[in-house]
Amino acid sequence: SLTDGPVTLKILQNWVPRVSHYFDKEHYTYVGHQIVIHESIEYFGAVVWPGALALSQYLESNQEQFNLKDKKVLEIGAGTGLVSIVACILGAYVTATDLPEVLENLSYNISRNTQNTTMHKPEVRKLVWGEGLNEDFPVSTYHYDFLLATDVVYHHAALDPLLATMVYFCQPGTVLLWANKFRFSTDYEFLEKLGSIFNTTILAEFPESNVKLLKATVREN
Repeated sequence: SLTDGPVTLKILQNWVPRVSHYFDKEHYTYVGHQIVIHESIEYFGAVVWPGALALSQYLESNQEQFNLKDKKVLEIGAGTGLVSIVACILGAYVTATDLPEVLENLSYNISRNTQNTTMHKPEVRKLVWGEGLNEDFPVSTYHYDFLLATDVVYHHAALDPLLATMVYFCQPGTVLLWANKFRFSTDYEFLEKLGSIFNTTILAEFPESNVKLLKATVREN
């Protein structure tokens, strides 16, 4: 029932042993597709974090509750693109966004893993949290059914712009799904701020990985 607390889950070892000798590629299987992710060690955003594994797994297992088919999905801080790729395979119109320096690797991973599998061609765009939102994503044109974010909160100074970005894109009817590994007090402070603005529910917890998965929606007056 809806009154139950979050489900407790374990991040499954959904990646298959590496066939290549290179340390920079990880192979995963979601929704019946093998996904090869090229990681880059220079950037935070170019490594697959546990929140991405948690959300990918959850979307795969809860397709009735969160049906992405033909839905408009925006991922912020898409990193290596794993979550966006899974959303594409599930039939969404996906826009994956991140900082300029991450986009090349992100585009490579997304195009490589979705070229033969998806109904809708994904888009990769630059998005710096809190900057140029009205210009680049005017509300009159862009409305998303789902806003996805994984491991966007860690020990960094961009938490206010991140929150502002979430608030900007969460229109009435938008569902924010945010999965994060909780490490620092700042992570919990962000969670509190989010809860003061949105209706929030913890959908799942992955205790072994310290990951929580939250759903947030706009409070309708």
